[in-house]
Amino acid sequence: MKDLNLLLRKNIQDLEPYSCARNEYSGKGAKVFLDANENPYNSPINRYPDPLQKDIKEKISRLKRVHPECIFLGNGSDEAIDLVYRCFCEPRIDNVVAIEPTYGMYKVCADINDVEYRKVLLDENFQLSANHILNSCDEHTKVVWLCSPNNPTGNELDRGEVEKILQEFEGIVVVDEAYSDFSHVQPLRLELHKHPNLIVLNTFSKAWGCAGLRLGMAFAYPEIIEAFNKVKYPYNVNILTQERIRQQLDNHWDVDKWVSILLMERENMVEAFKLLHSCKKVYPTDANFFLAKMENADVIYQYLKDNGIIVRNRSNVTLCEECLRITVGSKSENAELLSVLRKYDEQNDNK
Repeated sequence: MKDLNLLLRKNIQDLEPYSCARNEYSGKGAKVFLDANENPYNSPINRYPDPLQKDIKEKISRLKRVHPECIFLGNGSDEAIDLVYRCFCEPRIDNVVAIEPTYGMYKVCADINDVEYRKVLLDENFQLSANHILNSCDEHTKVVWLCSPNNPTGNELDRGEVEKILQEFEGIVVVDEAYSDFSHVQPLRLELHKHPNLIVLNTFSKAWGCAGLRLGMAFAYPEIIEAFNKVKYPYNVNILTQERIRQQLDNHWDVDKWVSILLMERENMVEAFKLLHSCKKVYPTDANFFLAKMENADVIYQYLKDNGIIVRNRSNVTLCEECLRITVGSKSENAELLSVLRKYDEQNDNK
């Protein structure tokens, strides 16, 4: 990896971050708060939240086995994605390389930040080639984006190929592990100590069932986390989200139960889809969703929508032609989806 100062944008290196009132408060012994021009009434939401979410990071550290100094918390993973561009990529000069297909926000954030986004196609099994990724990089490539398990394909990327990129690419490698709780592969965040150029993303939106709270995680070397903290807005995680996540972390055993149920439902759904006449193929998955190739995805998508069921039509995504992405829901939700699809099959079989 290049020296971090060679990767960071010059203006970010020189940035003097805004020091908010709560940055100066250690949390010990204070009883009267007259420092932040807050209204003294309407406790507790009258007070600004901890800008660095220290107590939450301590809890996450124990669960995720990552040191608190290596944790960034943001307004969803999307904030961390945006910060990667803002910290490392000079607009109209630098570029990033990403697999295709993958999560769409990597490109959206590249476009917003005016950074060239280079796509490298996965193969027919939705696997990557490290050599193809590395060959697409040049002296202005600052970041490589990988998502594993990948979205919308659902599969884990080959760990050997990911490791090769981490070892040979001199810039930042971001591995988005939003769906890692549903996979049996060891999360890369546990190997953070080996890779100073690695940023691992994770989220409370999937396995933790907290999508509405908008809290994402990034794990990286402390120097990268420090850069994120310099650039982020001071109170980026509100006090209500912090309090609710704190409660959820104290009841973390619920997550194991939910994941176990969803994995069982995932297996049942995949097998049921394979029996549908309208389903041509179900791709292997390590996430809480699966990709299914249908006989006429646009028509089936509309049919499901007309029956009050919303799935994701991925037909317009590269390599995903005629595919629907199906989230694994509750047992009753899954049964309702299958019932409607079986009815669709019956209607079309009789034509």
